[in-house]
Amino acid sequence: MGPHPTLSGLKRFALRQKPVDGTTRTVHCGAPERNLKKGFAKNAIHTTKYNFLTFLPKGLFEQFRRVANIYFLFHACLSLTPITPVNPITTILPLCFVIGVAMIKEGIEDLKRGRSDKKLNGTMVDVVLGPGKVEPRRWRDVRVGDIVLVKRDTSFPGDLVFLGSSDPEGVGFVETMNLDGETNLKVRNAVEATRELYPDGFVTFDGTVECEQPNPSLYTFAGNLTWRGEVIPLGPENVLLRGSDLRNTGEVYGAVIFTGHDTKVMMNATAPPSKRSFIEKRLDYIILGQLALLIAMSTLTAVWFSVRLGDDMEDQWYLRPDDTTGTNSIASAQFNWRKPAMAGFLQFFTALVLYGYFVPISLYVSIEITRVIQAAFINHDVRIYHEESNKPTRARTSNLNEELGMIQTILSDKTGTLTRNQMDFFKCSVAGVSYGKGITEVERAAADLLGRSVSKKDIDEPPDMPLEKGFNLRDARLTQGWYREERAEVVRRFMEVLAVCHTVIPEGDPDPARIKYMAESPDEAAFVTAAKHFGFFFHKRTGSGQTGFLYLTESLPDGKSRQLKYELLNILEFSSKRRRMSVIVRDPGGKSLLLSKGAETIIFELLAANDKAKEFRRVTEDHIDQYAEAGLRTLALAYRELDESEYQEWAVRWRGAKHDVSSAAETAKRLGVLADEIERDLTLVGATAIEDKLQVGVPQTIDKLAKAGIKLWVLTGDKMETAINIGYACSLLRHNMGKHILTLDHPEVHEAEATKDAAKIKEASVKCVLRQIRDALDSLRSGAAAESVGLAGEAASNGLIVDGKSLLAIFDDPGAKAGFLQLAMLCESVICCRVSPMQKSQVTQLVRRDAGEICLAVGDGANDVGMIQAANVGVGISGFEGQQAVMSSDFAIAQFRFLERLVLVHGGWSYKRISRMITYFFYKNFLFGFTVFFGNGYAMFSGQSIYHDWYLSLYNVVFTSIPIGVVACIDQDVSPRYRLKFPGLYRPGQINLDFSWFRIASWLLNGLVQAIIVFWLALGYYRLQANMSDGKIMDLYAEGTTLFTAVVVIANLQLAAIIQYWTWIHHLAIWGSIIVYILFLLVLSAFPVAWSGEGYGIFQGIVAKAPSFYVMVLLLTVAALLPDFATRSYIWMRRPEDTNIVQEIAHKARRGKLAAPQLSPEAEEAPPARPQSRGRFGSSLLGLKRQSFEQQRSFELRQMHSPAPKMKKIVLPNGSLTSQRSSNGRLESMGALEEEVAGNGYERNGELRGDGIVEMQPYR
Repeated sequence: MGPHPTLSGLKRFALRQKPVDGTTRTVHCGAPERNLKKGFAKNAIHTTKYNFLTFLPKGLFEQFRRVANIYFLFHACLSLTPITPVNPITTILPLCFVIGVAMIKEGIEDLKRGRSDKKLNGTMVDVVLGPGKVEPRRWRDVRVGDIVLVKRDTSFPGDLVFLGSSDPEGVGFVETMNLDGETNLKVRNAVEATRELYPDGFVTFDGTVECEQPNPSLYTFAGNLTWRGEVIPLGPENVLLRGSDLRNTGEVYGAVIFTGHDTKVMMNATAPPSKRSFIEKRLDYIILGQLALLIAMSTLTAVWFSVRLGDDMEDQWYLRPDDTTGTNSIASAQFNWRKPAMAGFLQFFTALVLYGYFVPISLYVSIEITRVIQAAFINHDVRIYHEESNKPTRARTSNLNEELGMIQTILSDKTGTLTRNQMDFFKCSVAGVSYGKGITEVERAAADLLGRSVSKKDIDEPPDMPLEKGFNLRDARLTQGWYREERAEVVRRFMEVLAVCHTVIPEGDPDPARIKYMAESPDEAAFVTAAKHFGFFFHKRTGSGQTGFLYLTESLPDGKSRQLKYELLNILEFSSKRRRMSVIVRDPGGKSLLLSKGAETIIFELLAANDKAKEFRRVTEDHIDQYAEAGLRTLALAYRELDESEYQEWAVRWRGAKHDVSSAAETAKRLGVLADEIERDLTLVGATAIEDKLQVGVPQTIDKLAKAGIKLWVLTGDKMETAINIGYACSLLRHNMGKHILTLDHPEVHEAEATKDAAKIKEASVKCVLRQIRDALDSLRSGAAAESVGLAGEAASNGLIVDGKSLLAIFDDPGAKAGFLQLAMLCESVICCRVSPMQKSQVTQLVRRDAGEICLAVGDGANDVGMIQAANVGVGISGFEGQQAVMSSDFAIAQFRFLERLVLVHGGWSYKRISRMITYFFYKNFLFGFTVFFGNGYAMFSGQSIYHDWYLSLYNVVFTSIPIGVVACIDQDVSPRYRLKFPGLYRPGQINLDFSWFRIASWLLNGLVQAIIVFWLALGYYRLQANMSDGKIMDLYAEGTTLFTAVVVIANLQLAAIIQYWTWIHHLAIWGSIIVYILFLLVLSAFPVAWSGEGYGIFQGIVAKAPSFYVMVLLLTVAALLPDFATRSYIWMRRPEDTNIVQEIAHKARRGKLAAPQLSPEAEEAPPARPQSRGRFGSSLLGLKRQSFEQQRSFELRQMHSPAPKMKKIVLPNGSLTSQRSSNGRLESMGALEEEVAGNGYERNGELRGDGIVEMQPYR
């Protein structure tokens, strides 16, 4: 199998797409030379950004699109002028290093793309040249019009018209994973008129294809094939697209119509919307603030220097500031006391160079590298790897790792996201009779949560027959004798619709027990499987897909069977807009039938007005409501007998619309109108109920996310009753939750709908929704008022349920939209029912933009792509609906339950790590930069640096960058176990506690305070006494070396003070950086003067010999770190954050002073109760409490030595906790365990019993 260009690897070609001008393309098949003059694209593709000549200029352009890099370039250019206070090479080299690393990374990635292109373009394919002559040719040499032979398990070299196949029916099975990510095989059909040419007739094939211009639509195609005087319409089922593979078919022939960048896979190479995290956006403001501070400091320097120069320099004639002999005129003007204004102006630029180290040059590179490593940890986390499907969690972008730690709202699809998307035919309603026994998983879960009893018969009743995947209906009336039913003729029609109205392809052994059904959706496979169990066995399909024959075997009451043959005339395909699918067939008796299935709201609108058609409507609607309440997916089934003359007249117009090749969109529109025309006057036969079970761990995951303070919105196409019951089953709704429902099922709306006046309907809908929103808000306000005066016992939570029609009205009116948003923000959970893909995207944008929430959207299907791209973070689930959602997402997971660890653990860690990294970077630059500023000020702002030039250059790049990089990659505030156990630890990220302006300012202030302490304490010491062993004093650079050594040590030890998860890597990074710095001093001192300048011999010869150096470094380090240490100690002891308390719990557990709680199996299975307490930062925080160490120690001693019975077990409403035994068999501190439980919102229910058991209950 050849390599594939994936869509994600082709994003950069969005700008290369050609506009579609609406005209058609004409291709001469078998005569590629006739197509050369038309200038069609060559088949070679190029996905690289650079080539040998453009890499340097284009790569540099890409790097200098960043404002920070432009600043550093300006900084380096200033250092080349005479006004620079530093050696130019010390500013140029760091810039070259940072830009070089980034460009090397770009170059390596582009080189990989180039190699992939070369390999793909060199793939071989057979081209038909003449009788018995097939020439292997590279893909890059394939031309429009070539007839190619593609063999099994190979890829198509371009977009082809399917001419013939080794399959007798002209069928080819195609895998489109590399196009749309879908793993199920698609059926493509050879043009019916040419399939007879297989295998030798294609050498003389000279047909002409007229089709639409190249466009990115993967699912539409409009064209005609003219051959032997006949015009044959072509559809998407007749096209084989580049990027897809041939499966389960020996070989196929096709005519190339689109090549290279004209193919649909290349035209789909559009870049998804660019997303930037909140932290990255705030970082821009910090950088701008740093630049503003830099300009202000440089201005102060220039003004101060200008004033001092004019006032004092005339008296200090011995410094000869006006001596210009042999010097550059600019340098002379810089100190010309006769022109202080000009001197001050030049000094401004000198200060810009000197203070430029305030802006961390290595910050962006460090962040990029850190994000990549964090993403690698996510990708390799085995806890979020799905072994069954062999799918790990993937970070498809590393730019949003930290955004995962700030999620406030999750918007989720239901089918395939919360549920398994494994459809089982569970119940049905036929001729007004409901069939099927037992209860669903959703009913059982909802009953448990609502405290309802479940019939033992429903639970324990054994199945009547062996069940198989897709079928779980238990009712002998259907499976063992439906022909004895009162309305058997209607039942038979119901079976007929199930067995015939579909696009399923049977594959493999035609035996009922071994046959496999290839379906585009699990629903269709379930319907055909159900029909098989009911005695209508579909086993063969022939024809082109849109037309042909379906073969069934019907089981008869006498035990015999008969063969049925249906002629397929037309397929009216399903779409999210139509919400139904129909087929037109000619049954074995010669009657023309229209068979339809679809959403009940749509099918009911299409029913005929006569009583027969609506005979079962009311009771069927009741059954559908019952099924929906059980969490089942429902569809209505109907049919119509067509008049032959009416059908023939309609079919002529249908074929005419199919022949329109100007635009696939226009063709689809015309076909839709014609479908609506014939899909009318239907007769209802019944409804189906499909069970889609919840995924493993969904209720527990939703509960954990809710405890973390994350609101959850579910956006689904299901009925409201279905969505509500699933909401209960997955812990989204609870029995004690206030529920507010927005629906247009009200008399005034029905009256307006009866008038068919769009304006009246809109007005009535908006008024109805506004009234319900006002009522709900009033209810919430009255509840809040009651709670504030103590009338409400427990703070009630609220849920909001809204249907799709109400959403239409809401988005049509600004007032309703604002009211809905206000109401939704006051609710813990929101369920939107019957929503379209566009409404999913609109709701997501509403939450993100209007509410200002950081939101995550998660889905698994193509209808979720808009929602995923609109959210701050998009998560795709690789399920049964293909990979479109994954391909559009930022993160990909295999199961919804993995969201818990992805968000609470990796998200929380990444947020804290990146926040700490950025704030630390600015802290250490403040510490370093202000010592430079003070030193220059002490030198009368003359531009004299107290540090050697290499100190300035290497401080950020070498001496202090590696430790913070290690911390940002692997540091942990608490272990994953405790992050999942205490989901409230996630809350600080939601309120941006670690990257708030206050936290940023506190780090900057710490840097400023430490700079003041270090500089002025060192200055005071050196001014008071001789500090060399021989009685001499150190010179400027010797003192600067001492000061810089203290700064390096302080910066690294300050980082060590905040490390929360020590490993040998941390030690190596921290102490290794200090050792590297010492080695650097040794090397710099040993280098010749030409290289080291003022640094020659400075360490070994001067600094290292002075005892004061060691004393001062120690003194400065302790003095600088003491204020921060005292502040952190006070916070830890008196105002601890929740993280501090959990760290203490974990520490005690590791030391054996606190037994790790062990939940009983019952408690582990039961969904945990949500906390009712509110912490400092709002709801869902831990609300943990900590006694003083003396009280706690006294408490533990009393528990250990009290004559009262020893506590052996803590019993909770949903389980029990037991202690761990140490090696000597003694029970470890149960008292501490009780304290921990109490901190989670529980209190004793009575005293300790004699048997050592204490019962605890939630706070009342």
